[in-house]
Amino acid sequence: MKKNAGLARIIEPKKQFAGGIRPFSNAALWAMIVPLLIEQLLQVVVGLADTLMVSYAGEATVSGVSLDTMIYTIFIYLFTAVATGGAVVVSQYLGGGDRENAGLAAAQIFHINTVLSAVCTIVMLLAGNAVLSGLYGGVEPAVMDACRIYLRIVTLSFPANAVYNAGAALYRSMGKTRTTMFVSIAMNLLNVAGNAAGVFILHAGAAGVAWPTTLSWYFAAAVMTALCLREQNDVCLRLKKAVSFHKTMALRILKIAVPGGIENGLFQLAKVALSALIATFGTAQIAANGIGQTVWSFAALVSVALSPVYITVTGQCMGAGDADAADYYMRKLTRLTVLLAVLWNAAVVLVLPVILPFYDVTAETKRLVFLIVVIHNFFAGIVQPFSMPLAAGLRAAGDVKFAMYSAIFCTVVLRTALSFFLALQLNMGVIGIALAMGIDWTVKAALDLLRYRGGKWRSLKVI
Repeated sequence: MKKNAGLARIIEPKKQFAGGIRPFSNAALWAMIVPLLIEQLLQVVVGLADTLMVSYAGEATVSGVSLDTMIYTIFIYLFTAVATGGAVVVSQYLGGGDRENAGLAAAQIFHINTVLSAVCTIVMLLAGNAVLSGLYGGVEPAVMDACRIYLRIVTLSFPANAVYNAGAALYRSMGKTRTTMFVSIAMNLLNVAGNAAGVFILHAGAAGVAWPTTLSWYFAAAVMTALCLREQNDVCLRLKKAVSFHKTMALRILKIAVPGGIENGLFQLAKVALSALIATFGTAQIAANGIGQTVWSFAALVSVALSPVYITVTGQCMGAGDADAADYYMRKLTRLTVLLAVLWNAAVVLVLPVILPFYDVTAETKRLVFLIVVIHNFFAGIVQPFSMPLAAGLRAAGDVKFAMYSAIFCTVVLRTALSFFLALQLNMGVIGIALAMGIDWTVKAALDLLRYRGGKWRSLKVI
């Protein structure tokens, strides 16, 4: 079987599976996992620092930025979905030893994301205020002002975010997560320095964190693009191919990306609908939700970081035609993810009482933050590994439609309905929102496990 140089470097010849692929060594797996954990940790630490610094500009600013993030994240999920779809295709071509088509797929990731982000930027610059008025028209004027300022600025970062995600996905599909980690470190240091200057020196409020975020994304996009152009890469980006549209390859990527984009888009739209509900609860609960969202991102670090590893490993195994190897590694990675997630989420809960005093918010807001984080972390430790990373493995095998359908049911229908019932009918507020999220994850985890055990993903084709 033909193998490329990159695959040969991250596998070891000690054991043969039925399809002939040699397994990923423990050292190779950890070499991918550890940089992703560090990278994800840096991202959420910066998010935590953003929220912390903005809190000194007042609860209205914290509330406005948190409500805005709900909308902003919809577009980030779209760019990530395209990058993930491309990573699946690139990984499978690498597993099969086809570097030429892997390079073409890489070029199309950049092409699709660049065009998509340009369209999204124009739409939101023209319609952003109308969207905010429609969703959050009932919030206090100061909160709406913060929303408008932050959204207008971060919308300008869409093209950079899309390009960075394309480059990062390409490097992760090659197993080069250490490189993306260093780029993330540089980007986040730039972001933190800019936030400190914007909030404490310039006293610019929401704009003080929006501009550093936007500029740091452009820095990261430029660096990742330059790295992807390197000739010595297992997969090299060709600008000539990136500026043109290759219909067959683009459709192959979109076949994976569109269901993922629909899934993530509907997930975030449901969160936006819930944020409109939260906006009616009062400033304390809005602020608690904003801070809680940041801590939740911190707590979900393990599941988020391990998902790209599932894509790389499962994609390369399936590309080599070895479903048994893919099965073996999905089981192995899931056991590891559960162990790390339980330990990590318990640690976050223990550290939370030390972190909360640094927030310049009311005692009631801090109490609510603690409660919703404890609820979230319980489910994030024992359930989320089955509803997120394992689902990524199924997508890498080509089983994307099931993930989309299960997400639509669990997130859009179940979570939204439960949130309104618990938050309004039972008067639980943001605590009800957190409980509904945990129930959503539990049901989705059960569905994904049943799908995995059914084995239909073994016979699906991506390339």
